[in-house]
Order: sequence, then C-alpha cells, then structure tokens
Amino acid sequence: MKQATPNLPLRLRKKHGSGERRDVGVADGARLVDAQSFGYALFAGLITIVVFSALWVALSSLSNRVFPWMTVLQGAMLGFAVRRAGRGVDWRFPILAAALALLGALLANIVVAASYTAEIFDTGTLQVLRAVTSMTWPVFFKEVLTAADGFYAVLAAGLAAFLANRQLTRSQYYALRLWRAKSDGHH
Repeated sequence: MKQATPNLPLRLRKKHGSGERRDVGVADGARLVDAQSFGYALFAGLITIVVFSALWVALSSLSNRVFPWMTVLQGAMLGFAVRRAGRGVDWRFPILAAALALLGALLANIVVAASYTAEIFDTGTLQVLRAVTSMTWPVFFKEVLTAADGFYAVLAAGLAAFLANRQLTRSQYYALRLWRAKSDGHH
C-alpha cells in the first residue's frame, strides 16, 4: 500500500504530473517530423506580408504618420504564421521566418513610401509602384530607409525566428529526441 505524503505547510501543491515519462517512441517523433510543411509556412508568411503591408499602409494613411516599429509587429505575426502553418520542429522554420521578416520589412517600407508619395502627387499607390525606375532605388535607400528601419528589421527577424518553431510538450520533445537519435544512428 502506498504511503500518503504528509501535507507540509510550506510546500506548494503539485499541479503537474507524476514525473513519469509517457509511453512515446520513435514513431511519435517521426509523426512530428512528417507533420512539418515548409511550403505551407512559406505561403502563410507571404500572405502575412501582403496583409500586414496593406494594414500598415491604411494605418499610415489614416494617421498621416509612418510607424517604423510596426516592422516588429510584422515579425511577430510572421513568426506565429510560420509556426501555425508550418508546424516546424527543425532549424529551417526559424531561418525562413527571419528571412521573411527582413523581406517583409523592406517590402512594407517600399509600399508605405509609395503610399506616402501617392498622396503627395494625388495618385494611386500602385501607379507609383509601377513608375519605379532604376533611378528611384538610390533615392529610396538614401532618403527613406534609416538606421531605425534597419534596427527594427533585425529585431523583427529575431522575434520571428524565436516564435517560428512549434511548441512541444515534454513527451513530444522526448519522442523527437528519440527519432533524431535513431536517424543519426546513435541508437
């Protein structure tokens, strides 16, 4: 018969399990790896960039201000989108999310600058974007992009990479470790 543990007044109540490992195996780890989808993660990231850029342009147009810190928000959204759609458990997904965050920061800044220019010339944003020539880019990089934009882009890339991988339970992580050990030939 199992002896009951005495209630100690300074001991917190246990809210977690018994500490015993669940019955997981290599097949469970393989299912986690098979559930990954790099293509879905890429698609979700690109959709996130387009939607976020449109929202950023709308917010900038309504307030007549440009918010460079919105890039960090975009990075967080990209990280969550890559996590949900890609269900990644390896290094490719944080790299993808970081690259998309850098690309998204640049594209969003281009679209916001085009929107601002379109308001000045009383024309549409798409017309301004179609009128871009090779002589426009040096002016854009010299006058529009600042060190703050670069800082926020790098911060967004780090945040996106941090949020990109799927969060695993202890038993899922253990199953993944078992699968990796078997596939590396250590078992």
